[in-house]
Amino acid sequence: MHQNSAMKREQSIELGDIDLLSVMATSVLVVNSALQVVTLNASAQTLFALSESKLKGRCLIDLFPQGLALEKAAQRALSEERSFMERGIYLGTHLSEKLFVDCSVMPLWLEEGPPAIVLIEMTNVARHRNIQRDGQMLTQNYAASAFIQGLAHEIKNPLGGIRGAAQLLERELTSKSLAEYTQVIIGETDRLRLLVDRMLEPAGQLDIEEINIHEVLEHVRLIVDSEHGTQISILDDYDPSLPPIKADRDKLIQALLNIVRNAAQAVVSARGNVTLKTRVQRKFTIGAKLHRLVLVIQIIDNGPGIDPELGTSIFYPLVTGRPEGTGLGLPTAQSLIQRQGGLVGFESEVGKTVFSVWLPLGELK
Repeated sequence: MHQNSAMKREQSIELGDIDLLSVMATSVLVVNSALQVVTLNASAQTLFALSESKLKGRCLIDLFPQGLALEKAAQRALSEERSFMERGIYLGTHLSEKLFVDCSVMPLWLEEGPPAIVLIEMTNVARHRNIQRDGQMLTQNYAASAFIQGLAHEIKNPLGGIRGAAQLLERELTSKSLAEYTQVIIGETDRLRLLVDRMLEPAGQLDIEEINIHEVLEHVRLIVDSEHGTQISILDDYDPSLPPIKADRDKLIQALLNIVRNAAQAVVSARGNVTLKTRVQRKFTIGAKLHRLVLVIQIIDNGPGIDPELGTSIFYPLVTGRPEGTGLGLPTAQSLIQRQGGLVGFESEVGKTVFSVWLPLGELK
């Protein structure tokens, strides 16, 4: 009992002491017994990209509807009257990025009686998670691309021999019905050669130039519109303030075209919608590199969603969720974007799939 009282004295503060939070590097929220935000420091405002006026007085569950674990941690600190750590709390998706934090939760006494407020100190661990995720994805994609390109080279040479042999055989055949079989062989050989060529497409030098991303997206929209006509609606939600980016225009068009076509095919049977969206995101990590600004291009469709069993394997060559698919569109898009320092990711649920393309606009030194 004496020890608990001593701890309370050590953790009792004056409201004026909360000003000390402004000099702390970590993100700090202070909530009252009703779990409403009393104050927060500048680092927390940066983390949530919201001003103090928009956060102050609001309940934790209103701010973070998916962050139930944070609310429970604050309630536990009040009821048990002790400090503890919670790791990897998910607060929801913020600015196209999943936000995970490690929390130190501490009840504080303003006077005698039960604790009146809770200090929540948060460390953003999303960057560490993203570095691990991106590192694994890049390694897997490089390995898969190297394997598939090696396989493509091994397949390409025998295909030429098969086609040549089929042509020679066709000349020797006197029966027209038998010659039809050689035409099938030649046709399938040509189809396989085209498939192999697509596997090898991402190779080659980049031709970097300054481009307008919205001009590129409108070009892609025009192509997909011509393919599907009135069967789908392609909408846009562009940020007109975006600066030009430096990229390989043709390869960027091909990458985005593959993703938009994929989205269009997902909604065509239901005459659904595809939305092209652009935004700027601050302090985003691609691989192990922290970028000051990145361009985010989102391709959003209201189709049935991606089979959860496929997961990130949809970026592996020859993996597809459609019987008529080749399984090369998304891996090619990922490879083309990665070569330009970017990344492709996705989130999917029934009725909504979002593919995000991140391309760097600037780096933190």
